[in-house]
Amino acid sequence: MTSTYLTENQERFLSELLEWLRIPSVSADPKFHGDVLRAADYLKMRLEEVGLENVELCQTAGNPIVYADKIIDPSLPTVLVYGHYDVQPADPYELWTSGPFEPVIKDGKIYARGACDDKGQVYMHVKAFEVLNQQGGVPCNVKVMIEGEEEVGSENLGIFVNANKEKLRADVVLLSDTGIINNETPSIEVGLRGLSYHEVEVTGPGRDLHSGLYGGAVHNPINALCKMIASLHDENRHITIPGFYDNVAELSADERAELNKAPYDEQEFKDSIGLPAVYGEEGFTTLERVSIRPTLDVNGIWGGYTGEGAKTVIASKAYAKISMRLVPHQTSEEISQLFQKHFQSIAPEGVTVTVKPHHGGEPVVTPTDSVAYKAASQAMETTFGKKPIPTRGGGSIPIVAMFKTELGIDSVLLGFGLDSDAIHSPNEHFGVFNFMKGIETIPLFYQNYAKLMQAGA
Repeated sequence: MTSTYLTENQERFLSELLEWLRIPSVSADPKFHGDVLRAADYLKMRLEEVGLENVELCQTAGNPIVYADKIIDPSLPTVLVYGHYDVQPADPYELWTSGPFEPVIKDGKIYARGACDDKGQVYMHVKAFEVLNQQGGVPCNVKVMIEGEEEVGSENLGIFVNANKEKLRADVVLLSDTGIINNETPSIEVGLRGLSYHEVEVTGPGRDLHSGLYGGAVHNPINALCKMIASLHDENRHITIPGFYDNVAELSADERAELNKAPYDEQEFKDSIGLPAVYGEEGFTTLERVSIRPTLDVNGIWGGYTGEGAKTVIASKAYAKISMRLVPHQTSEEISQLFQKHFQSIAPEGVTVTVKPHHGGEPVVTPTDSVAYKAASQAMETTFGKKPIPTRGGGSIPIVAMFKTELGIDSVLLGFGLDSDAIHSPNEHFGVFNFMKGIETIPLFYQNYAKLMQAGA
């Protein structure tokens, strides 16, 4: 029945998603605030249409959280669905082959900002409820919480969760902000890296100076910043911050070997992102570098004159944004303190340094022996025809650790995106196959979960 219903309604499901993708719900830019609110209203309407109850926009100090539920029997288990309706800025617009908020489908892919991260994957859940309605309804209790500030750090989500613990009480969190290895190899992420993100400011002279009159007599803050950043890695690409690796969880040889069994083609990896050679920490494979090892990267650097033509100037200030991905058992607070202390300590004479922390998040590993994981694994095995591989993701979803801390429940990361979907980049896309496969698989998760819980698995 599912296959037939999906086939008959695929075009409508896609049309509805494209309609939502046309709303530029960019949370980072205040000029899009009205569009963010429109995107929340659209989601509220669609959740009501598929029969969820108590659908509301919960106001926060920032963007509203869309909440809904369907409590069919308080004695049954409850699944809390999480996602986000806000999207990354689309800049630079000129690198898009079609308008970022003018979604198109070409070569079997939906091109638009938010197509994969995370509107397309949220909408799989909305349509999964519709599919379940054709099969007699949701077999357990469901609560839905979709926020509008994930791309700017989820500043108000923790406050909302802490103030609404009873409202959000559940047995497991289900979210689809992750991906699979490829369309032939299903997988479920069971680990995520944490995040420590900072902005640094290096100040030299009190004003911009003429490089001819003052060059050679003052320390150029841009030069200083570049040298400081370069010193953060050694010749083996290890991070040089004292104490940085003290609490890093080291996997056993067997665990590392198991991780490296995942299908991986290095040439294909390089070709997919136009890379001449891989690069990273000595002694680890590419799969390990992007999952179980911590990293430090410069996300942006600026200062001085960057306009057309020439302007011979020594800038007063230079800036950079620097992020570190963390692994168990590092904490964002610990690493933030270590980074700030070290970066200020390596400042040369003639400049001063300010370090401003931004948002962070904790690394997490979710269990593979839980009822919810088994339900998800069985669902994927049914729709893909093979058992999914448990993998560790390189990205960060800080709220997963927060749900464990505040609500006491684990999460299942049932995502359907691909690494090649260009999230956060120009030409973000999401496969029609992946979108439909998600709508096909998610209902099976609920059915499996309800049966396994009832059987006391």
